Amino acid sequence: MDAQLDAALDLMRRLPPRHVERHLVQMADLVPHLTEDLLSAVDQPLKSLVCKKTGREYLICDYNRDGDSYRSPWSNEYDPPLSDGAVPSNQLRKLEEAANNAFDTYRDLYYEGGASSVYMWDLDDGFASVILIKKASDSHATQATWDSIHVFEVVERPNRVAHYKLTSTVMLSLLHGKRDGDGQMDLSGSLTRQQEQDLPFDNDKSSHLANLGRMVEDMEFKLRDALKNVYFDKTRDIVNEVRSAQDLHEAKKQAAVQNELFAKLALRRGQ
Repeated sequence: MDAQLDAALDLMRRLPPRHVERHLVQMADLVPHLTEDLLSAVDQPLKSLVCKKTGREYLICDYNRDGDSYRSPWSNEYDPPLSDGAVPSNQLRKLEEAANNAFDTYRDLYYEGGASSVYMWDLDDGFASVILIKKASDSHATQATWDSIHVFEVVERPNRVAHYKLTSTVMLSLLHGKRDGDGQMDLSGSLTRQQEQDLPFDNDKSSHLANLGRMVEDMEFKLRDALKNVYFDKTRDIVNEVRSAQDLHEAKKQAAVQNELFAKLALRRGQ
């Protein structure tokens, strides 16, 4: 079973993230006994709901789901209503509310739109958190989507130093061209990275928010640069290989000048 799960996850990593939901359904049809493991291990593009109490948009995932209901970070209530749904402790809920306001500002500054949500839950020796950010753009010729999922595990130690373990996943999708498929470019991919740090925190635990924010900001910069180098620069190299923007005559002329220069340098070295 472990070998089958590893093979299934390896295959999912190589399929386009744009169609991950469809691929998960197809994979579940092939190996139905791995359905739960696949759903918990494979990140999917984020979806959103509207909080009925506040009217604000929030993102949903497995971390704010209890059965078929999802908890709103703005009202702390489940939709559909759930009387015994899991919620954070009072102290952690205050930190969750502050985190949602802080990352809402972060999202507005860095993304200029989109949606964000932060969820927290208690652990025996600390707490865990997930920070979700989604930005989508849809014009007449281009569809683009950015989904970032940051999962924290925070272990508090007696000396007021906490151990932060961050697992971040970014899914990027870019579709450009005619909607009928002719001349259409589909560029999509995902990256997952991990980072661990030991950082101090205050008695009121408000400094946890600053530590989370710095680590998320640093990780998103790294992931953005990695996506740029892996996907966009490679795509540009491939395009340049199959079609040059430079005139063929000018390219041959430039090559002749280079060859002449190399010949003179070789002659000078020989002397």
